[in-house]
Amino acid sequence: MSRKTNFVFKVVQVVSWIIFVGLCIQAGGFIFNTVFTLLLNPAGASKFWTEVDLEALYYFNQSHYVTLTVLMCIVAVLKAVLFYTIVLVFHSKKIDLAQPFNDSLKKFIDLVATISFGIGLFSLWGAGFTKNLIQDGLQMPNVADLSFGGGDVWWFTSVILLVIGQIIKKGIEMQQENELTI
Repeated sequence: MSRKTNFVFKVVQVVSWIIFVGLCIQAGGFIFNTVFTLLLNPAGASKFWTEVDLEALYYFNQSHYVTLTVLMCIVAVLKAVLFYTIVLVFHSKKIDLAQPFNDSLKKFIDLVATISFGIGLFSLWGAGFTKNLIQDGLQMPNVADLSFGGGDVWWFTSVILLVIGQIIKKGIEMQQENELTI
């Protein structure tokens, strides 16, 4: 690998670690605040993890509060798992630019596509749930503040990655055919 490529890989690896740690903190904050509000102090709903005010929802219906916060937790955990997967690939050094088409790259792309699909699914579910609560006349924070923004983008990313995965699968087949003919 050239020095520039090596440098870019190192920068991406460091940025992935930073994002992963941030997402772990966010997911932990969501989980902690949900449990803290439900078990110890209902006033915690007024200043949720990111200063989001869910107090009206908590007093309107606690099961709706649990549903919304669990969806927020799922989305945050899936994002953290996504970046953990990226960090793990860099750490295990399974990406070989000398032979870019290999089974571990295909599995990685398929896993990232699946996780992206899950993030999109739960984000859209949470956004729709929030929209229904607003239609019921409840004062709710912005969907982006609840970390539900961009569900359609996550699905779009998932489809693109699935297509790239199929291209890599074909590349693996062609690479194996070339090795057999040599």
